[in-house]
Amino acid sequence: MKKTLIKHATIINEGERFTGSVLIEGEFISRIFKGDTNPENVLSVTNVVDASGKYLIPGVIDDQVHFREPGLTHKGEISTESRAAVAGGVTSYMEMPNTNPQTTTQELLEAKYQRAAEVSAANYSFYMGATNDNLPEVLKTDPRTVCGIKVFMGSSTGNMLVDDEKVLSELFASTPMLIATHCEDEPTIKRNTELYRQKYGEMVPISAHPHIRSTEACFRSTAKAVELASKHGARLHVLHLSTADEMKLFTPGPLKNKKITAEVCVHHLWFDEHDYIRYGSRIKWNPAIKSTADRLALREALLANRIDVVATDHAPHTIEEKAHPYFKSPSGGPLVQHALVAMLELCRSGVFTPEKVIEKMCHAPAELFRIEKRGYIREGYFADLVLVDPAANWTVSPKNILYKCKWSPFEGTEFSHQVTHTFVNGELVFDNGTLNPAVRGKRLLFN
Repeated sequence: MKKTLIKHATIINEGERFTGSVLIEGEFISRIFKGDTNPENVLSVTNVVDASGKYLIPGVIDDQVHFREPGLTHKGEISTESRAAVAGGVTSYMEMPNTNPQTTTQELLEAKYQRAAEVSAANYSFYMGATNDNLPEVLKTDPRTVCGIKVFMGSSTGNMLVDDEKVLSELFASTPMLIATHCEDEPTIKRNTELYRQKYGEMVPISAHPHIRSTEACFRSTAKAVELASKHGARLHVLHLSTADEMKLFTPGPLKNKKITAEVCVHHLWFDEHDYIRYGSRIKWNPAIKSTADRLALREALLANRIDVVATDHAPHTIEEKAHPYFKSPSGGPLVQHALVAMLELCRSGVFTPEKVIEKMCHAPAELFRIEKRGYIREGYFADLVLVDPAANWTVSPKNILYKCKWSPFEGTEFSHQVTHTFVNGELVFDNGTLNPAVRGKRLLFN
């Protein structure tokens, strides 16, 4: 059995920070050593990684990505985006159903799993997509092997907007699985869109985006989802929250006590509406990036444990697509390669601590989704591990971007932290800029 020792690391795990070493045997963490010792002297280990001066953390678990396969592979693929993910310290991801075709049958869902087994560098799961007319198919989903049910309670591609009140009620009442929702009120968005069209025609400025996809649109839809979940006792996870007003709908406190949980994405913690002047449609996401006050409220809610998880909503488009005028420019952008270092950069400026980042990006997703043996540095857990150099300044540029779309909203940004090594199931998949093309992730399992 292959053994690897990661020695002399600064281990950040479960709210603690200490110097120590970790022994990997096969796929698993077999021993954790505390203190500045040399365990290789008493172990039969030939593969040793000296992690002096580096953080050793659990792999990031991203509960919301769009890897664009099948059907949209000019934007991204499971192969390319999973490699960008591991280069950014993301060792497990959960991918969304709005591909082409949409993942709304068990057959199409399993086809994604089969493809990921062939090409994914990271561990994977895929959401089953709900529509107004596929509830019987949704209820066949296996909670042991699938992360959750995705419900678009706002505009989406194709027919994935679920706006039938009877279907929504039945779904919330009948599934034992986690329901993950995109919450924006479609009538409010349509009304706002018409107002801006009357004023600007087809040349609406990008600065209007947070006013079209407004605070009201977000709050109305999120409040409805929370009401449904409360009424039926459902497990609800609201994705990519973007407003201060929505925070009053969520309870602060330990994750273990909650059935209704909240997620925020990196871009809503980093950017605000003033950044549209510089970045334009490169930071056009749904829900929209909003005001400075909203950004600050989201940060505060994360610290207060109203928000439980940090994710990316990684959603690549080509730069040519993003350059179109407002109504034709698609929403979304690439993020998995830069999410962890961006969050650690916010630590450097005093917004968060590394311990809080690890809690919200590694531990909390594992707990919330009940993922088996991942999300922590624990003996007997899968060795999904990341080394980060906290004193390695580097600048994002097209030369070091691994997304298939080859651009990032962080282009030109200098980060002070850099991912140097990523292990997936005990295999070194990323080593100082070099990817191991042979490593494959595993299907996530859920308790």
